[in-house]
Amino acid sequence: MTTTAARHVGVIGLAVMGENLALNIERNGFPIAVYNRTWERTEEFINGRASGLNVAAGKTLPEFVALLERPRRIIIMVKAGAPVDAVIAELIPLLQEGDMIIDGGNSLFIDSERRSKEVEAANLHFVGMGISGGEEGALWGPSLMPGGPKQAYILLEPMLQAIAAKAEDGEPCVTHIGPGGSGHYVKMIHNGIEYGDMQLIAESYDVMRHALGMTAPQIAAVFAEWNKGPLASYLIEITAEVLAYTDPETGAPLVDLILDTAEQKGTGRWTSQNALELGSPIPTIDAAVFARTMSSMKERRVAASQALKGPNPEDIAAMTSRIDPPRLLGYLERGLLFAKISSYAQGMALLRAASDSYNWGLDLAEIARIWRAGCIIRAELLEPIRAAFGAQPDLENLLLSIGFLDIVNEGAGACRSVVTLARSIGVPVPAHSASLDYFDSYRTAALPANLTQGQRDYFGAHTYRRIDKPGIFHTEWNAEPAS
Repeated sequence: MTTTAARHVGVIGLAVMGENLALNIERNGFPIAVYNRTWERTEEFINGRASGLNVAAGKTLPEFVALLERPRRIIIMVKAGAPVDAVIAELIPLLQEGDMIIDGGNSLFIDSERRSKEVEAANLHFVGMGISGGEEGALWGPSLMPGGPKQAYILLEPMLQAIAAKAEDGEPCVTHIGPGGSGHYVKMIHNGIEYGDMQLIAESYDVMRHALGMTAPQIAAVFAEWNKGPLASYLIEITAEVLAYTDPETGAPLVDLILDTAEQKGTGRWTSQNALELGSPIPTIDAAVFARTMSSMKERRVAASQALKGPNPEDIAAMTSRIDPPRLLGYLERGLLFAKISSYAQGMALLRAASDSYNWGLDLAEIARIWRAGCIIRAELLEPIRAAFGAQPDLENLLLSIGFLDIVNEGAGACRSVVTLARSIGVPVPAHSASLDYFDSYRTAALPANLTQGQRDYFGAHTYRRIDKPGIFHTEWNAEPAS
């Protein structure tokens, strides 16, 4: 452990993400100081993984702060919520004008907005930085989404570019997102899209299981093949690996032994809540959030399976016996690509709505660019998404991009076939259905909302507009018509 010269940056919190990020920073040539609430954890780190590295440690918070060069750059890697507020409250009296506090956790963007104001009031800079890539990404190169003052980002940029993931063209996956809580907001939307992606993949797997009777290793081979084409992505890659893994104890596919209850940490739910507040529909992400909630109701689902009946098993057997497997797999591949594009379109539209509502000036092309490597949703699809918004910065919806029109128009039919089959054999595909419904709703010039508005006017005198003349109207619906 080196303890002489002042440290370029400090990391508070030595759980796995904080520890790995600290090692990433040190490996890229930036002297670092670390601090953890418990000194035992700090000692374990500096005498273990950090042994012999250019790392200094503070036993107390004032000692840690004193190790840092000015302006101080302090990255907080503690649990989101009250612990972040507690650390900031302790730090502020120890810092000087121009010093920076960077929250690298999964904080709610509203909290980051509040903290930004509080920290700026003390003549300090606050940066809310989304970090994606998990433990491996933190260590070897994550996608970084810092939001806050531009002048703070400029001072952080050399280090952030060094530690960030690099895309195939060599570009670092980091950019200045915007002011206030915009960085954590973009990370929240990233996680929402991640929820949608994972649910769509799970539904494709489920259709293969029930419609084609495929085993986990057989499905793994399909996903491995898909990973060579337009669907190539981190999530498709790891799906193939998960499905191919054999449990050493039983010799069975491990995935078949995992309890079907998916957990969640809240970022997907936050995305859905914010979309409702902004009036920007994200039905695929909503479906994914509720699918996880439904999965957690295991005991109730098991009980209901004894009482609630699906399609007749004989009808299912007759229907599946007529399926041409290669044809269905083709529909599944093209339908999954379509559904993913629809989901991304929803997420990017929500980013635009937030940018307009919160005056953030988000660059959607830049956001797609920094998601191309390091993060969980990294995929081949992100380069054409970046290109679409780069060519048309004011693009209203990704579905309308020239580069995607043919893909979604053709893929909608494949997705429709998948949803139709799944419905017929009783396999739930809520995210595929939602992706298709978003597309069908968005392309429909006349929706049945005219009836909804008539109902609202009937029971609440909410008024309505007409298509044949201007003005606002109200009708006494139960009154006798004038003769």
